[in-house]
Amino acid sequence: MLDRRNVENVWEKPIEDTQLCCQIRWIVDMEGAPGTLYEGEKFQLLFKFSSRYPFDSPQVMFTGDNIPVHPHVYSNGHICLSILTEDWSPALSVQSVCLSIISMLSSCKEKRRPPDNSFYVRTCNKNPKKTKWWYHGLKAIKENSLQILL
Repeated sequence: MLDRRNVENVWEKPIEDTQLCCQIRWIVDMEGAPGTLYEGEKFQLLFKFSSRYPFDSPQVMFTGDNIPVHPHVYSNGHICLSILTEDWSPALSVQSVCLSIISMLSSCKEKRRPPDNSFYVRTCNKNPKKTKWWYHGLKAIKENSLQILL
C-alpha cells in the first residue's frame, strides 16, 4: 500500500532563472517505491505551471536520462494519466500528482512501452496536454491515432 513514506524521496526544486510572471517550471526527483518493478530507480518529473494554476492543470512529464518503461509512459516522457488533463481539480497538489504517478508505476506488472510509442513520439505535440485522450477505466484511447493502451 502506498503512503506518505513511499513518497519521502520526492522533493521539489524550482529551476533557476524561471520567469515567475509567465510560467514556473519545477523539476521533481522521485524514486520507485520499494517492492515494485521500479524499486530504487530514480526519475525526474518536469512540472510547468501556467499563470492560471491551480485552475489549469500543470503540464507534467518525465524528463532526464531515465524515462520509466511503462504502458502509460511514452519514451519522450509524456504520461497518459487522466488527472493531468480532464480529471484535473484545483484541489490537487504537486504531492498528490506525484503520489498518483508513483501509484501508477507501482501497479505495473510488466515493463513495456505503449504499443503506439514510435508513432506517437514522431507525431505528438511537445505539450502532452495537447493530446486528446479518451479515458475508459484503465484503458485509454488517443483520438489522433485510435490506438488502445492496455
